[in-house]
Amino acid sequence: MARILYHDYGVTNMITLANWICLIQHKSGFNDQAVGAINYNGTQDFGLFQINNQWWCQGNVSSYNSCGIACTALLGNLSASWKCAQLVYQQQGFKAWYGWLNYCNGTAPSVADCI
Repeated sequence: MARILYHDYGVTNMITLANWICLIQHKSGFNDQAVGAINYNGTQDFGLFQINNQWWCQGNVSSYNSCGIACTALLGNLSASWKCAQLVYQQQGFKAWYGWLNYCNGTAPSVADCI
């Protein structure tokens, strides 16, 4: 995944790349088909980046759908997932993801050997 984000999506800053990889590892386990359990408020998270359907994509609840995409379109589609994840990141940074806050915040491992 690090190689793909580096070469195909232009994430060349090693610290930023390490944070993306750590986030993906802890949110979806690198599973691009991941659909999270239903949250306390009825929402769910989808895809590699576990993007929530209340704010970012259209799923089983009323949504702002800021990415303008069906949540199911994030499954198995790295380009769509990356585009939506970039919007989340631009608006909120990595702090938008609890998986990053709980496991990666300042402690993301080096990915230099992965490139």
